[in-house]
Amino acid sequence: MDSFIFSLNATVPVFLIIVFGFVLMRFGMFTEDFIRVCDRFNFKVTLPILLFVDIATADIRESFDWRFSVFCIVATTVMFFGAWIGAALLMKDKWSVGAFAMSSFRGSTAVLGVAFCTNIYGDAGFAPLMIVSVVPLYNIYSVLAMTISGKYGEAGAEQKQTKGQLVKSVLWGIITNPLIFAIVVAIPFAMWKITIPTIPMKFLNSIKAIATPLALLVLGAGFQPAEAKNKLKPTVIATFLKLVVGPGIFLPLAVWFGFRGAPLVAIMVMLTSPTTVACYIMAKSMKNDAVLTSGVVALSTLLSSVTITLSVFVLRSCGFI
Repeated sequence: MDSFIFSLNATVPVFLIIVFGFVLMRFGMFTEDFIRVCDRFNFKVTLPILLFVDIATADIRESFDWRFSVFCIVATTVMFFGAWIGAALLMKDKWSVGAFAMSSFRGSTAVLGVAFCTNIYGDAGFAPLMIVSVVPLYNIYSVLAMTISGKYGEAGAEQKQTKGQLVKSVLWGIITNPLIFAIVVAIPFAMWKITIPTIPMKFLNSIKAIATPLALLVLGAGFQPAEAKNKLKPTVIATFLKLVVGPGIFLPLAVWFGFRGAPLVAIMVMLTSPTTVACYIMAKSMKNDAVLTSGVVALSTLLSSVTITLSVFVLRSCGFI
């Protein structure tokens, strides 16, 4: 029961903020121009700062475990390419393939990882190492998939690009991605324990504090039920892959490889956390299928309280955590 209540406390408030944004938009408190500006602000300012602070202040060297890091990297890579290749082969609307793949593997690890580990073990444990291991891949793979999908355009008509042009556009998208830049800048701070002075740290924490709520409000405000209804099938499939298939494959493997306690909790959070709101922001900023990603974020957030609770219950019952 405690695990269930904790999961509800972690996920329901997130879902309520999304609903609140939807209601505010319908009452005219938000406008399309406001949403467009906030999307750009979130993508280029608030989310990069959130990632920078979380990684820069993490004690990575103390908790480094190459087996754990490799497992997280391999699991993330397999989930992404499995979803991407499957979507590329089966989805008729090629413009939505990148958004589908991103939504199917990218969890809200930066937001929920430290919170869950702290709640269970009293400290962040292996969550910072998990974040550093997978968040860069989240962004690189997302840019890769959405750049390639973006060449089809919203209408679905393929825009001819040479292989050289496509490679250049993917590399340029990775190099100029604000989230990847924030991670690269943050890693030296974490590795060499560089202390950020009090005044800039307070400033960064203040911006970090508004990142997730603002992104969720804008997500809810931009949610379009009529369009989302047309994408119900891929939304449900992407959510199923994120919350059921990924954990169903890799959590037993993590146990089989001998992970227990804090490392296993960090892996569980990586696998079972709902699709991050950053998917919606990236999809919209990179002119991909933001409607699909918003639907997956909302649905996975709503259902993750069940999947996370079941995962915690099973692992605790078996004595693994």
